[in-house]
Amino acid sequence: MKTRTDNLSGNFLRWILLSLMAVPVFAFAEDAAKVTAIWGKVQINGKPATVDSQISENTSIKTGADGYIYLKTLDDGMLIVRPNSEARIVSYHVDKKDPSNTRIKLELVSGVARSVSGNAVKLARQNFRFNTPVAAIGVRGTDFIVSTTADVTRVVVLEGGVVVSGFDGACSPQGGGPCEGISATELFARQQGLLLQINKGQSKPQLLQSAPGILPDSLAPPRSDEPGSKTLGASNNTNVSAAIDPNLDPNKAGGVQQTLVNNKPSTGTGNPGGQVALANTIIWGRYFELFGQKAEIDLKKQDESQNANLGTNKYFAIYRAKDAEWQVPTTGSLGFALKDSQALVVDNVKSLESAAKLENGKLQLDFASATFTTGFDVVSGNEKFALRGEGSVTSGGVLYGVNQQMPSANMSVQGVVTAEKGGTASYVFQSKLDEDGKRMVYGVTYWSKR
Repeated sequence: MKTRTDNLSGNFLRWILLSLMAVPVFAFAEDAAKVTAIWGKVQINGKPATVDSQISENTSIKTGADGYIYLKTLDDGMLIVRPNSEARIVSYHVDKKDPSNTRIKLELVSGVARSVSGNAVKLARQNFRFNTPVAAIGVRGTDFIVSTTADVTRVVVLEGGVVVSGFDGACSPQGGGPCEGISATELFARQQGLLLQINKGQSKPQLLQSAPGILPDSLAPPRSDEPGSKTLGASNNTNVSAAIDPNLDPNKAGGVQQTLVNNKPSTGTGNPGGQVALANTIIWGRYFELFGQKAEIDLKKQDESQNANLGTNKYFAIYRAKDAEWQVPTTGSLGFALKDSQALVVDNVKSLESAAKLENGKLQLDFASATFTTGFDVVSGNEKFALRGEGSVTSGGVLYGVNQQMPSANMSVQGVVTAEKGGTASYVFQSKLDEDGKRMVYGVTYWSKR
């Protein structure tokens, strides 16, 4: 027979079990940022914002007609929300021990915002997403400004680069990380005077010339004290980061699941620290550890040395030594032979990265028209892909060509030509190997005069 004590004990145990079941797996949202400055009317989750307050995940930010808010993210990045805007910090989970577990997602519902990548984003760019109502934005280690309504989004890049895609079957608002499919379009800071625009219902953004009235700065100008920015001339009518270092971090987490190494790291004259330096003018290589091989180039050290970054893709970078700019001729032409290269084929479906080699390389510069053409075959296993690029040559020797702008090209190129040894050149490249972009190739090349 049960006693009153038994009943009390049973009720107490049931109360404990029910209490434990009621506790959520994640009791508290993680802190994401700290408010560093506020002007005008700003609300956070419907309440007036206060300086020095901590902002957690799942937070909504709204600014009035005179409202500005500056946020410092927990990984030393920056988010600025300008007047008449609404933004959300959806998630900001940072795993310092294993950056592949980092998950960061921001949203701009309406208005204008500026985002500067923090350290965690640089280490896990593949897990960063910035959504608008019509587009997904990924980064290449970046400082950018976005303006959006429910129908149109525009993006200007101040430093680094972005990749933007409209929402379609391959790219959903619920996803994380950049959308790299056939609809994705890139924009880099060196493409001065250009912006990306995408309308509701479009899958592929348009690359447009900047013009007053459509720039984000025209809709909601920055304050004069906005950190790390200075106003440029009217020729491009935008801002550029001056104090914040948005460059890619060389310690990027790889997530490599395949270690097929069939070519050695490029060689050159060499220098301390494993960096590849050729003729002391062009410095190039892979900027993070891959396949058990250390990074060949330290981006931070290059920046500290004030060497010029003239090309960066997902794996490789090119710098020109400080004060080594060459004033290219205005007549004649020059042909180059491929002397060294590195390339990776990336299967985004299987999450595999495998080394590839380049054959039959050609590079021709026409100084009279300030243009170049280049091409080679990418050999990966039993497959061979013919790639071709073309673009412009600046008076300072910078090579630039985006395949979306060149119908006859199927790869994008960023690089430099110098007068060293009678003529040397180097460029990074990337290209889709299939129509939907499920497989990509990224690489770097070094050329000498024929």
